[in-house]
Amino acid sequence: MKKTLQNRRLRYSVVMLAVIALVAVFVVRLVDIQVVQAAELNKAAAAKRSIPVTLYGTRGAIVDRNGTDLANSVTRYNITTAPRIVAGFSGKFGGTRVKDVTVAQALTALAEASGGKTDVATMRKAIAANPKSDFAYLVKGLDVAQYRAVTDLGIPWLYPEKQSARVYPNGAAAGNLTGFMGTDGAQAGLEYAYDKCLAATNGSQVYERGEDGVQLPGSTVTTKQAKNGGTVQTTIDEDLQYMTQQDISQQREALGAESATAVVTNAKTGEILALADSPSVDPNDINATKDPNDFGARSITSAYEPGSTIKAAIAAALIDSGKATPTTQKSVDYSRTFPWGGRITDAEAHGRENLTLTGILAQSSNVGISEVGEALTAQQRYDYMKKFGLFTSDPALQFPGQPTWPDASSPNWDQQTNINSMFGQGISTTALQVAGIYQTLANKGERIPLHFVSGCKQADGTVTDQPDLTPTRVVSETAATQTVDMLQSTITSTAGTLHAMGPISGYNVAAKTGTAEVAEANGGGYGSQRIISVAGMAPAEDPQYVVTVTFTKPGPGHRFSSSAAPAFHTLMSQVLEKYRVTPSTTTVKTYPTTW
Repeated sequence: MKKTLQNRRLRYSVVMLAVIALVAVFVVRLVDIQVVQAAELNKAAAAKRSIPVTLYGTRGAIVDRNGTDLANSVTRYNITTAPRIVAGFSGKFGGTRVKDVTVAQALTALAEASGGKTDVATMRKAIAANPKSDFAYLVKGLDVAQYRAVTDLGIPWLYPEKQSARVYPNGAAAGNLTGFMGTDGAQAGLEYAYDKCLAATNGSQVYERGEDGVQLPGSTVTTKQAKNGGTVQTTIDEDLQYMTQQDISQQREALGAESATAVVTNAKTGEILALADSPSVDPNDINATKDPNDFGARSITSAYEPGSTIKAAIAAALIDSGKATPTTQKSVDYSRTFPWGGRITDAEAHGRENLTLTGILAQSSNVGISEVGEALTAQQRYDYMKKFGLFTSDPALQFPGQPTWPDASSPNWDQQTNINSMFGQGISTTALQVAGIYQTLANKGERIPLHFVSGCKQADGTVTDQPDLTPTRVVSETAATQTVDMLQSTITSTAGTLHAMGPISGYNVAAKTGTAEVAEANGGGYGSQRIISVAGMAPAEDPQYVVTVTFTKPGPGHRFSSSAAPAFHTLMSQVLEKYRVTPSTTTVKTYPTTW
């Protein structure tokens, strides 16, 4: 009996020890799970049910002077899924009755609702790539209507991802300025130059979903707010930009020219109201543009020898320095030969002519301007040109691809270039720099940096990136005014290079032509190709607007500056009409062209 009792106690003790040990194991495991590994396990569990979502900030707009969009962002939607939960389901599927829907039927309907942006084969491939994953793209870039069509299907395993897409309402009419976006971000134009201003900061949020993959109501938490980009405010007039683009494109085709540019400037403020290039990229369809040179703005980035448009700057410098007057007299031959063997000629053969400086400008005599211009040293002429804005990049312009010039304080010209520079050969400018010369003359000798961006407006209303528009006195008011008066003879004189263009009804116009030879790429001198241009202003007695047009390599029969005149006449007429400029009330003021 006693032994039996002892055995029972022993068995009881063993059982109790086993129970205690088992409880101890559970306690240890419980502590390990709830205390030691709690954070890690909670994180793992959250990862399985919490789905991160990117909140896309909106890239800022590029707008014209009136706030009209030149580039903006619109909402687009990507449709994603969790491949592991893709299966048939029961639902109304866009109808009124509940029905059983297969995966094939769901994907077919999704392809149709997306407007052809995807197909069933592509979506099946995306799902099959990792069938146990929680994420895959099915279709990207749906507009609002397409997105609504997709959500109306009621497919439970589809999840939208909201983002912004870039659109350019004016297409190629402003594509040279706006630039465009690519898969790697900003690629050209203002998009690139002002990317820091325009760029948005993305945010993030998470939501939880159940085992069936359906988002749990009320579970969305924003972890970081998105921040929208700023707005680039330009001085461009959208309507005028479109008209300018049409004008030079039509004339480029008529002339068979390789390319064309046009610039319209407010003479008093230096604001660029239109800056057009033809051909120009359509940023909504950049793949349609095959020539990389068309991606930017030639008027800003392409350096060329300007030809005779530079003569106005030389004349103003001569008058400003007291070396000449509008009636300074020269007997001008058709050609001129120099001791070193160099030779220059005028565009058309003629006998000796007694021309004033006014006549030299009106007839665009290379020989005449070189003879009068030698009253200034090469250094003096170089210094004046630099003050006019040549040989240097303008800090008021932020635009990719601008040419650079050596930071020199004196000209590095040989004897022939010293002569040729007075009629725009052997030196390089951009079309915009030529426009700057005429803005300076129109503004009574005071240069205001040409610009087409007034600043970047941030979300809080502050404006940054404002250009430095400090004016610079280049020549005296008298020198500028007299030069403008002389330039009227280009049109009014029967021998003037623009006489055949005819006047712009009701307005006095001052202008200068340019016909520049194009250097051969292989360094073999100048060939038969030309760059023709007209630069001018109106009304001449108080210039309000400056217009310049340039055509590169026009076809045979159009290689004289007079072929650029129709585009100048049309565009200047449109500018004066659009801005309701008061017609001239004074007679043309000019000087004798001969003696």
